[in-house]
Amino acid sequence: MSIFEDRKEELLQKVAERKEEAVRVRKVVAIASAIGFAVFLILFIGVYLYINSALKPVNPDNKKMKKIEIPMGSGPTTISMILEKKGIVKNAKIYKYYLKFKNESGFMAGTYKLSPSMTLDQITKEIKSGKVAEKVVMKITIPEGLQIKEIAKILAKKTNRSEKQVMDELNSSHFVKKMMGKFPNLLSDEILNKKVRYPLEGYLFPATYPYTKEKPSVEELVVPMLKKMDEVISEFYGQMEGKYTVHELLTLASVVEEESSEATDRKKIASVFENRMNIGMPLQTDPTILYALDVQKGKVLHKDLEVDSPYNTYKYKGLMPGPIANSGVTSIDAVLNPTKTDFLYFVTALETGEAIFAKTLDQHNKNVAKYLK
Repeated sequence: MSIFEDRKEELLQKVAERKEEAVRVRKVVAIASAIGFAVFLILFIGVYLYINSALKPVNPDNKKMKKIEIPMGSGPTTISMILEKKGIVKNAKIYKYYLKFKNESGFMAGTYKLSPSMTLDQITKEIKSGKVAEKVVMKITIPEGLQIKEIAKILAKKTNRSEKQVMDELNSSHFVKKMMGKFPNLLSDEILNKKVRYPLEGYLFPATYPYTKEKPSVEELVVPMLKKMDEVISEFYGQMEGKYTVHELLTLASVVEEESSEATDRKKIASVFENRMNIGMPLQTDPTILYALDVQKGKVLHKDLEVDSPYNTYKYKGLMPGPIANSGVTSIDAVLNPTKTDFLYFVTALETGEAIFAKTLDQHNKNVAKYLK
């Protein structure tokens, strides 16, 4: 056999080996793919069956009623965890997503009678109905934009206490530290800063709260408000990261709240303050002067701007030591999602309550002359 024929034979043999190897590789890939698909299918079916099971009653045969307390200020996350712990739903996370998918809201605090045999729909209707095992004897409404002194006045009037009694407890070191222990994510050491006038200023969420006692303690009155704020703020943690602490967020939100009315655009107002801070310009906002003076009046005078207080945003750059009032979700969201603008000034028109914005001081002065007549 010639050298040429030997090489030809060798090449043919290598080609055959490669074909055989390719067949083996394809078989291995096919088997691996089949196994992978089977595993995925099994996992998918398992997850589907688990979710499907979690959407059904815990025990259709167990109709025994349990007393379940839904604390005031509870949102979907808290409610779901309570119901799972008490054996009323199978999985808290799945029930929470069920509520979000159904766009359910308006849950009422109180003590309800629920059983493991109830469907998720029945459970949801029950805790939205307000038909509680314990009768609600009093409701207290806390509006947006109130200072803690004003809230204390409402609480005192509703429970036959003096404003001083309520304020003394709200500001006592023991009470504040106890609340910090209950709400560690909400209340940080920032509220203990000596420059902060009232530690819980801005932390009592504005809403309507039902109570089942004729004269609840100050703690029983305030805990639901802190719980509600804690619940609200938790929804914004992702947006806050690297930008604001909770205390800083509520501090700036309180200014936006105080500077806003129904006719104004809070996100534009928030953008003005953000733009000022970004260039090192003082916030220069009148509500902080009134807070520094500890007075309530319609107009800030030129002499008022000289008040020596860390809350004087005409004298000191950056944020005040703490909030000057409570704020609602709209103002909190505005601080985290301000409109992108070049505005550095705004004035609120006396007749309409509309905010008029300007990029320059010259334009702002013209707006003041025009809209504050």
